This record gives sequence, C-alpha cells and structure tokens, in this order.
Amino acid sequence: MLQTTLIGQIDKILFEDEGFFIAVLKSGEKISGTYYESEVSTIKDSAITLKGHWEEHKKYGKTFKFDSIKVNQNELFFFLNKIIKGFTKKLSAELIEHFGAEELVEILDNDIEKLLEFNGIKEKRLKKIQASWKQFRSMRRLGEFLSPFDVSPALLTTIATAMKDVDEPCKKIKENPYILTHINSIGFKRADELALKMGVEKENEGRISSAMDYVLLNYCEAQGNSCIAKELLFSGLDELLGFSDKRGLYEAALVERVAESSIVMMKNDRVSPARLYDAEKFLYESFKARSKRDNGGFVKDLDAFLSTHELKLGEQQRQAVEVINSGASLLFLVGYAGTGKSTTSKTILNLLNTRFDKKEIMTCALSGIASQRISDTTGYESATIQSLLVKHESADKFPYEVVLIDEASMINSSLFARLMAKISNSAIVIIVGDDAQLPPIGAGNVLSDALTKELAPIVKLTQIYRQSEDQAITLIANDIRRGEIPNYKARYEDFEFINVEIENYYIRKNQLSGDELKNLREENSQNIIAEIVHRVVESIEKARYRLKNKQIKEYLNYFQVITPMKGGTLGATNLNKVLQEYFNPNPKKCVKRGGVEFRLMDKVVHTKNENMTSWSGDGFKLGEESSQRRIFNGMSGLLFKIEEDDEQAFVFYPNEDVVVVYEYEELKSMLMLSYALTIHKVQGMEYDIVVIPMSFSHYIMHNTKLIYTAVTRAKHRCLLIGESGAFESACKKFEVTRRDTVLLEL
Repeated sequence: MLQTTLIGQIDKILFEDEGFFIAVLKSGEKISGTYYESEVSTIKDSAITLKGHWEEHKKYGKTFKFDSIKVNQNELFFFLNKIIKGFTKKLSAELIEHFGAEELVEILDNDIEKLLEFNGIKEKRLKKIQASWKQFRSMRRLGEFLSPFDVSPALLTTIATAMKDVDEPCKKIKENPYILTHINSIGFKRADELALKMGVEKENEGRISSAMDYVLLNYCEAQGNSCIAKELLFSGLDELLGFSDKRGLYEAALVERVAESSIVMMKNDRVSPARLYDAEKFLYESFKARSKRDNGGFVKDLDAFLSTHELKLGEQQRQAVEVINSGASLLFLVGYAGTGKSTTSKTILNLLNTRFDKKEIMTCALSGIASQRISDTTGYESATIQSLLVKHESADKFPYEVVLIDEASMINSSLFARLMAKISNSAIVIIVGDDAQLPPIGAGNVLSDALTKELAPIVKLTQIYRQSEDQAITLIANDIRRGEIPNYKARYEDFEFINVEIENYYIRKNQLSGDELKNLREENSQNIIAEIVHRVVESIEKARYRLKNKQIKEYLNYFQVITPMKGGTLGATNLNKVLQEYFNPNPKKCVKRGGVEFRLMDKVVHTKNENMTSWSGDGFKLGEESSQRRIFNGMSGLLFKIEEDDEQAFVFYPNEDVVVVYEYEELKSMLMLSYALTIHKVQGMEYDIVVIPMSFSHYIMHNTKLIYTAVTRAKHRCLLIGESGAFESACKKFEVTRRDTVLLEL
C-alpha cells in the first residue's frame, strides 16, 4: 500500500479511546490512528506531520489512517511541558519567550535560582523542577543518540526514566540494545526493532538469547506455566524471529543458557527458567520434608478438648483437627464455598494454642481483605504475605511456630517459595484454599499441583453449611463448580437472576444480517447496563452513608460490579465510565489521563507491583516524612486528594492502611477506576453486594471456575443480570486449561 505524507493542524477530536483517536484537520480531512506520547487533547490545534494511507471508514467516510505522527513544535517546549515536572504549557511558553531556548537551558543547568524571579515559580515548585531537570539531563544525550533510529518521544521518555540511575546509558544500549527488554512496557519486539536499525545481525547470539527469554516469559509468566516443551519453545522462536530451519542456532543458544544456569533442561525435553525451576523444586522438597516431621501431638483427649469449644464441627472438619493432633506438621485444608474452612481453621489454631503462645501463631493471605477476614474469623493475628516478608526482611526466618496461609489458590510459585523459605523448619504450617477458584496470576499452580501429587496430608471439606433456607449463594456456587445448572430462577434472600435477553434470539439469528445482529446484541448490552444502573441507584444511598461517615473500607467493599472482560460495552473499562457518573457525578476536582477521568473521591485500584512514595494513614495526617513501599497490583483504594499545582493525586488504601502519591503522568499506567473490575482482579476480595453481567459477548471467557470465583465474592447479595442462555452454557463449560509446571514434572 502506497504511503503518503499529510501535513495539517488538528481542529476537532471526534473520538478518543486509550490513545486511539479520530479527528478533523483545519483543512477538513479526517485522520485516525494512535498517539501515545501524552493526552490526545494536548495536540489539539498543533501542527502535525502524518505518514500513512487513505481508506474508507464506515462511519466517518474517507479517512487518512496514519502509522506515524510527528508534532511540529519547539523541541525544548515539548521537553519542558511533557517531561520535566513543575512546568505547565503556559509557563514553558513564557520562559522560552523570555529567555530564549539556549539561555533557558544554561539557567536550568547552572543558575536555577534565577527562575524564582519569574512570576508563578515558588520554592516548592523550583525544587520539583530542579530534581526533574537533573534526572532527565542525560535524556538529551540519549535523545541525540537514539533519534537517528526513529525513536518516538514517548519511547525516549520511557527509556530515560527507567535508565536514570544507569551510568553511561548510551554506551550500555550500544553494547546490547536488548537490555531495554528489562524495562516495563518495552517488550522484545520494540527492542528488536531498534537493535536491527542499529545494525545487529538477524542471527546474532544475543538476539536469539533475548528472543528465548521473551518466549519463555510469555509462555510462563503471562500464561501461568513454569516450564515449556522444547519443541514449543523452538516453534515460538520461529514465529517471533521469522525463521524456519534454525534448530541448530536455537540448540546452541540453549546449551549456552543451560551452561550459565539461567535455564534448566528437564526430563521429557522440557525447559524451565531457572528462577521458576528453583522455586518449584524448593517447594516440592519443602512440602515433602515437612510432611514427614512429627509435631508430637497436642491433647490426649480430643473429644474433651472439642466439647469445651463453642464451635461444633462436622465429620470432615473434625478430621482436619485430628490430622494435626496426631502429629502432622503440614496440612492442606481444602474447602469449597460455605464448607466451614474458617471454623475449622479457628479450631486448629485453638488446638495449637494449647502449646504455643498466641504471639507465636501467625495467619496470612495475599490480599489485605482476605488477611483481615481470617483475623476476624479466627481471632489470631494476620498480615498480608508481602507485609510479612517486608517486616522480617533482615531475619533468616519468621519468629513464628505456627503459620496458617489462607486463599492459597491465589499464590504463584515465586511468592509461595519466598514465603515457605522464611518459615522456620520446625514450624507447623496449615495451607488453606479452594482449588475450584481461578489459578494464580503469574507462573505456577502450587495448591492444585500439591493436591494432585499428594505431597502432604490433605483434608477436603465438601459439606455445605447454610445459615437458612433462603440463602443460596454457596449452593448455587457449588452447583456451578460441579458443572451443573443451579436452580437460579427461584427466589432467594441473597441471590437473584434478572433476565435481560433478546426475544426469539435463535430464530432472529437466522433471519438477520451480520450488522443487524450486531446492532441487536449492542441494544441488549445497553439494556443490561440500564438494569445494572437501576440496582446501583437502589444501593447508592447506603454506599454514600459509609463514605460520609469516613468508613472508607466499608464503602469500597459495599457494592461491586464484576465482569469477565476489560473491553466491549459490558467490559470493565466502559462500565467504569458509566458507573462513575452515578457514584461520583459532581467532583470538586478531576484530572484526565489516557482517556480516563480520575475524580476526587473515586474508587480506584492499583495495577502494577511497584515501589511507591507512601505514608501510613496516621503518618500522612501528622505530616511525617514519606518512605518507599511496595504497592501491589489489585490493591483497592479511594482517591481523596488532588494537588493541581504539583500535579499529584493521593490515594488511601484502607486494607493496608497506606497513602500513596501519584504524579499525574503515572495515573494512566498505575491506576484504574474500580466501580467495575474483572473477575481476575477480585480474587481474594469480598463485597456486600456483587453484580455480574452475563452476556454471550463474553462467551470466550465463560467457564465454571470464572463464574464460581465471581459468585463467591458476594457476602450478602449476588445479582446476575443478563442472558440466561449465556449463564447456563457457562455453568456447563469446565475450565480445561492445565498448566505446564515443574511441580507436576518432578
């Protein structure tokens, strides 16, 4: 297709979503494409040069689809306005006009105090400018080095930010462009594009090795496996590198990697990244060793002990207590929704409390809310796994004789190995989980594998205990788990299915054209949203009451929409925009980033594992010094403060009692609205009211594990809204994905 150049000025933006936009130029031509470097709104009225081709757009007519876009503006202005913190557009323009570009750079380098004479710059802002200028000074050299290779300003910013503490970054990149793959958001493909432009040969050893890492990472971390068949690895390399018949090349690179111990070659021609292999091998050996250790038992007469407790145990629950009392040092306690895992856990801990002091007993879970729940139900101290690891970082082992790990199905291999390595060899470990839930995010499937391999004593709780006849969440969830269609249309106190579907769908499906059918499906999706909104309106007063009374945790966990996917009309992204208008319609302040408007008092979720500037809740109130703290993907919080002058937003995470500050430019990559969340994001969470849209448009995602996980997030009320056919087919579709893991191979 012939590529042409178009030069113009953006007059009006017609559509924008996540950087993709359609706009009209002042000269009347329509253009479409993606712009990543800043908010699309910032380039309105800018002169631009586009390269691309003309095509027909079904809604907007003849449109110029661009592959590259260059904003024709003063380089220093772009630099100050987009990259250096503390400058606004207005201030950047005024300073350049006043001093001229060269003198301004000289001032920023050597005489920054001079800027205090300028209106609008105070001490606080100057400090911010100084720190930011210093940090990005090397970026100009980096920019000069990379500009011959067509590196966009956005990519340059990413590289410079990530390499700000690296000595001689230009030299390092020149020696090995593939070091860029270590930077978040720069995968192999972008680094490879640059490397080839820099003259790296296609069969270069470093290129093959880096591609091998990419295929391994993609298959393992992204898809949850911890090892891969060699044939699969090699065909992945063929696809990525565009080769065929290069087996010898791959074998040589693999031999090299095995020799340097970064990759492990296993039996059955399987390959594993050493980090994952070591983690799962350690877990295998640790579980085996602990399962052989005798704890000596606790009480001679278990009946007498149990009779003094108010908790009455069923047969399966009692069996779990017996296993520990008869000497087991490791127990896998697996139970489905409503089978009394908490009751059993509490009784086991009370039994252990006959020998060990309360302060020698610790319970933990991955999420803050799960950790709080186990503490509330058992009465023993609890913490998140991450906070335990941070707290005891400098010690060899935790100071506990008993460790209970809850929600174990959520924990991936690497984290599970780090946790188990910290537990003293003589300690008693109880691992509690529900293997009917979704597998963990990240590589491995430890709980499921340990059960399959029977690496230690296992007790399975299957009998369901109900509070009353009118409560059906646990019954319905367990029918779904078994692949059976529950009696979901009956009336219950805590569960309701609201039918919103296309009448005579199957007849109409055969009569309508593709476009007509699509419009019909879209109309039904809008009807489902209308019904969701109706339920929001019913609950909003109670939600706001919690917020008004500063019950932040209760507010965040009161009402939650959960959906299988991010995209589409019924996906989390669109639902968040809709729900924000009801939960937070008239904010005092807001900030727009990446097509998302973040408003004061919005419900948000953190989306990356990252070290962030933060305070404890009280520390922030008292104005104490901040510290760096690890903030984890999935933490749920409230955006309670926006500082427009400093371009910062502050979020309070009540489950972890931490306040985190975000620079405006971090919002798009670090935060998401959380009125609606995907099912994967809510593992381990619990909400008073849960609403789940059910539609054939999510069919690709539907399976028993996903729906079971979603339904069991509801504490008091679960509402399913949508197509009964979609729900019924999901109930019959067993999750069949089996992960390739080292544990299963061992």
